[in-house]
Amino acid sequence: MRSFSRRGFLAAGAATLAATQFPIRAFGQAAAPLRLAATRRTLDIDGRAATVFGLAGPGGQGLVLDPGQRFRVDLDNDLPVPTIVHWHGQIPPNAQDGVPDMPRPLLAPGETRSFDFASLSGTHWMHSHVPIQEMQLLAAPLIVRRPEDVAADRQEVVLFLHDFSFKAPEEVLAEITGGHGTAASGAMPGMGHGGMHGGAGTAGSMAMPMDMGTMGGMAMDLNDYDWDAYLANDRTLSDPEVVPVERGGRVRLRIINAAAATVFWIDTGTVEGQLVAVDGHPVRPLAGSRFGVAMGQRLDIEIDLPNEGGAWPVLALREGARERTGIVLATPGAAVARIDALAERAAPAFDTDLAQEANLVGIDALPERPVERRHMIMLGGAMQPYAWTIDGAVWGKHRPIAAKSGERVELAFHNMSMMGHPMHLHGHAFQVVGINARRFAGARRDTVYVPPMSMVTVALDAGEAARWMLHCHHMPHLATGMMTEFRVEA
Repeated sequence: MRSFSRRGFLAAGAATLAATQFPIRAFGQAAAPLRLAATRRTLDIDGRAATVFGLAGPGGQGLVLDPGQRFRVDLDNDLPVPTIVHWHGQIPPNAQDGVPDMPRPLLAPGETRSFDFASLSGTHWMHSHVPIQEMQLLAAPLIVRRPEDVAADRQEVVLFLHDFSFKAPEEVLAEITGGHGTAASGAMPGMGHGGMHGGAGTAGSMAMPMDMGTMGGMAMDLNDYDWDAYLANDRTLSDPEVVPVERGGRVRLRIINAAAATVFWIDTGTVEGQLVAVDGHPVRPLAGSRFGVAMGQRLDIEIDLPNEGGAWPVLALREGARERTGIVLATPGAAVARIDALAERAAPAFDTDLAQEANLVGIDALPERPVERRHMIMLGGAMQPYAWTIDGAVWGKHRPIAAKSGERVELAFHNMSMMGHPMHLHGHAFQVVGINARRFAGARRDTVYVPPMSMVTVALDAGEAARWMLHCHHMPHLATGMMTEFRVEA
């Protein structure tokens, strides 16, 4: 069970909780730092053993922190290869951000590195910033609870999503690129010294986006790899996690899309939910039963369960395809029906018209102030040859995006390719302020999805003077160089 609750009915399951893989509780304001280990583990995926990576904390995969608890962590590299971990959604000092050689090198096997910074509340995650290692599941939840989370009479459930291949990630990348767009000239930092080879939308009541895989009559590029499995909390629908819940209880789903290259629709089925936060930031509640989540993004959905007993699947549907994964919420003694891993029909493409993003209203909006600097950032590329660029360049040939610390900056992401790009900025939380020609006060985020032939504008206040990574969170795109830097000067 990947959940934690103040409700007493779960106390009898304490022995079961102790054996779970994902974090289930906060660990208090311990005097000593928490220990986190990058390590290997073995999963049973549809009856076949798979050796993968992971991030093991005191209570399982990942960490859950108390309200106001500092992120004080000693990270051990128990892997036989160098690695480094990025704290996605947090804003640490630049030296602790976890990007190879920006500015600190990879951790050698057996090395320990300490981290200490003020944590940001919300649903976040942590992952290796070597693309092939994230493809090997070197990632885990990072939950920082708010005081209201502790006080609320509700159960919290983490839903951690991944795509998975039994093949080595190098082989997967070779198949995806087809011999084109290799990382030779555009490799991200760390790949040249062991890193690379180290191992809805819219609410349910609203209309769905355009026909699957098309946009204004043009073909979109979706799902450039067919993975062997799609995982929810390390399991497939052949043996899904069944989370015990109360009749009439309230559940807060903390959903994290840790997939390398898969956008999902979250379908709550017969129980309608309310989207209450994105990327760890609260939004005006948006009701529905289907919401989209791109790679790197997070959703918090609250569900009020019926007063009668039963089982309620929460499914993650692969965009543009029939594959799905998920978990089941079930009251004690409820019958849990088998769920096929293939839906009857394919899910549509995600948010091609940006309807979901346009309906999000941030509660923690940026204060009003004049914009002092604007940048248009062009996103480009194609499947053949497999090459993806920012402002026409790959990493190593990139032109930094400049700002000064304290400036209000707007970044307009203009996607001129036929594939969507989830764009993630390190060291900052931004606010979506424009979609195409429309201006509005949208959600606060750290990762924004930019569909084909669209423009999304975000605003932020430039932070610490340093080199901050800005990249597409589609791992094959990142691995082939779709990255630049947001260079902040004093």
